[in-house]
Amino acid sequence: MKKVLLTLSMAAACLVNAQLFSTGTVSLGSSGMTVKLVTDPTTVTITLTGDSNSMLGIGFGSSGMASGSDGFIYNSSANRDYTFGGYTAPTADASQDWTQTSNTVSGSTRTVVATRSLAGGSGDFAIQNAPGSINIFYARTGGSQAIAYHSTGLRGYATLTMGSVLATGEVAAETKKVVLYPNPAKETFTFKSVEKIKNVDIYEATGRKVKSVKVDGKEVNISELRPGNYYLEITLKDGSTVFEQLIKK
Repeated sequence: MKKVLLTLSMAAACLVNAQLFSTGTVSLGSSGMTVKLVTDPTTVTITLTGDSNSMLGIGFGSSGMASGSDGFIYNSSANRDYTFGGYTAPTADASQDWTQTSNTVSGSTRTVVATRSLAGGSGDFAIQNAPGSINIFYARTGGSQAIAYHSTGLRGYATLTMGSVLATGEVAAETKKVVLYPNPAKETFTFKSVEKIKNVDIYEATGRKVKSVKVDGKEVNISELRPGNYYLEITLKDGSTVFEQLIKK
């Protein structure tokens, strides 16, 4: 029993000492795209949405397609990691540091999720697991998934603001909109006030999404997950998002 309690205490301590930052979901003007960045101490996850028939591109920095600018581009090839060389077509990096973890289409909207280390590889824009601002530029094509020129109305600039979603040693009051139990859990868990919840995304401590579920009042089955620490991104029916912690036994 002492060994079990010690193990759970250590797992809980690791989870509390981890810290997540997120930009939240940001709409990107008339392009119809949205982007979200979430970081943990080692990893960044990008979630990009937009027209399912188009190329979708995000560049880091405030100088547009200036030579050397780093970008993430969903297109008809398997490459996602790109470098811009001025006002010419970007080139795929020799090392593809973004790992695409999901690519789904609902109606006419595509959602792409990918992860990489905070630093990335050579030439990649380093992203900090800390509060701050990130300047980006963005564009999509009009009905083609191939890398191509875009029209004026489908591009622009934006500033993303990283904010803490899990502060060290504390749980933000916002997370008290929902309570999950049991926690730690072995096979299943459920929520109090489940009627408030629309869906839940479950992430490993590395930031990789491992499960997405629509909550319909039933228990959430996690039997297939490995023991460890997980973060829950919970979307409420009022459109807001809250975060919780889960320990899988």
